Formats: sequence, structure tokens, C-alpha cells
Amino acid sequence: MHEFLAQLINGVSLGGIYALVAIGYTMVYGIVELINFAHGDVYTLGSFIALAIFGALGVSGELHGVPLVVDVTLTLVGAAVCCGLIGMMIERLAYRRLRNAPRLAPLITAIGVSFILENVMQAWKGAAPLPFPAAVPNPQLTLGPLQITTQQLVVVGLAIVSMIALHLFVNRTRTGRAMRAVAQDRQAASLMGVNVDATIAITFLVAGMLAGTAGFVSGVYYQSTWFLNGFGAGLKAFTAAVLGGIGNLPGAMLGGFLIGIIESFATWKLGGQWSNVTVFAILILVLVFRPSGLLGEQVPEKV
Repeated sequence: MHEFLAQLINGVSLGGIYALVAIGYTMVYGIVELINFAHGDVYTLGSFIALAIFGALGVSGELHGVPLVVDVTLTLVGAAVCCGLIGMMIERLAYRRLRNAPRLAPLITAIGVSFILENVMQAWKGAAPLPFPAAVPNPQLTLGPLQITTQQLVVVGLAIVSMIALHLFVNRTRTGRAMRAVAQDRQAASLMGVNVDATIAITFLVAGMLAGTAGFVSGVYYQSTWFLNGFGAGLKAFTAAVLGGIGNLPGAMLGGFLIGIIESFATWKLGGQWSNVTVFAILILVLVFRPSGLLGEQVPEKV
């Protein structure tokens, strides 16, 4: 029973990281109907930027008290903002001119941007995995039969807070209403006075900030990062977005947690070599039997 609970908690923690990345996938797809395969590499770039900020702040070991709060907050905000700006730059330079092109063109471009980011990170920090400072204390908390670490609470807490903040932003702000209008009908939104280019740029900004947050969290959680981490994590986050319903924000969150739990239990019962097989088998089954996802709705194609 204790092992079952431990795997469940580990899966929820892992799912929190996938959920943050999956929300970015589903936001971009909901607005411009683009699968941004470079998004996983923006997530990895977030961990590289966080590592650079930690180095600039002189953080090399575990912190306590006020320095912990200040340095970790600065690093988290810095990684999120930098990745958000990089997301906007990618949209402006790589995707905007292809917005009305055949769908294959922006898809190939996204793969090309992914390779560019991977090679930039390799040239910047090298090809070897990099150690991440254990900046956040990780005591174990016992709650009845549950044993939870501080880092696991941070991962899940950030994912939930980010989801709530994003839900309020999309549903309660003028920019959020503009995003929903562009997602529904880009041309009609433009005729109603919505700045479509600015709205799409903000979407990439928010998606990039979520990816940067996830990159920081993954670095703290695993205490290492690698320039190719975004490939596997990005594919699993995309699977989470499809499982929950691509274009559906709560669905992306649900899918992220489910994929994390499934991967954790598959690794426990079948071994690490079968965890990826299990996850992508689920992707195939979802695409075959329920392509709209768990929370997605079948809608007529826009013409």
C-alpha cells in the first residue's frame, strides 16, 4: 500500500510538470491550430535559463529563510519571462508569415525551430547533462500513510496555481476574451476590432512563460537538466494535451496528471523501458477511439 501511494504521489508530481507544458500546447493550438513542436525545447531552455540565473546569483547549494524565497522567486520569474519573450520571438519570426500557408509548412517550421533551440542549448552549455543546485530544501512530510516531499508539493502547487490564474485570465480579462474570440473565428474577431497579431503574440508569451515555469520546476525536482530533455517531455505533454482534449485548458491539466500517473505506475510494474511504450500506446488509442479527448467536444470543421 505504501509503495502504491508513493508511486501515485510521484505520478502526480511528474504530471504537474507535463500539465504546465501541455497547457502551452493546447493554448497555441486553440488559437492558431498549430502543433508547436518547439514548445518542449522552450521548456528545456527554461531550465537552462534558471541554471544561468542561479549562477549569476551565486546559488550553488541549499538555501534557507529569506535568501531561499528571494533567489528562488527571482529565478522562477526570470526563467518564465525569458521563455515567454522567446515564445513571442518564435511566433514573430517563424510562424506569423506562415499563418495562412498549408498546414504542413508551419508544422515543418516548428520541427526546424526545435532543432535550432536544441543546437543553441548544446552550444551554450555542452552535450553532457548539467547538475542543478539543490536550492529548495526537500524534507519529507508524513500525512498519515502519505509521505510527501517539499519539492513534490511545489510541483503540484505551481501547476494548480498556474491553472487557476490562467483560467481567470482567459475568462475574466479583456485580453482573455480577445483570445477566445480569435480562437472561435479569427476573421470575425478582426472585424470586431480585435488585434489578432497582438492576441496571438500574447498567447505565445503566456505559453512560453508556462514552459519556463515547468523548466525551472523540473530542474529543481530532478536536480539536473539536459539539452535533449524537451524532446521526450514535449511529446508526453503533447500526448497529455490530446488525451485531455487539444484546445481545452482543463483537459490539458487533467491529461498531464493522468499521463504522469500512468508513466509512474508503468515504470513501477513494467520497468522504465516500457513506460514510453505505455504512454504512446495510450496516445494511439485516444486518437483512434476518441480523437476529441476526454474533455474535448466534436465541433464542425471551420471553412
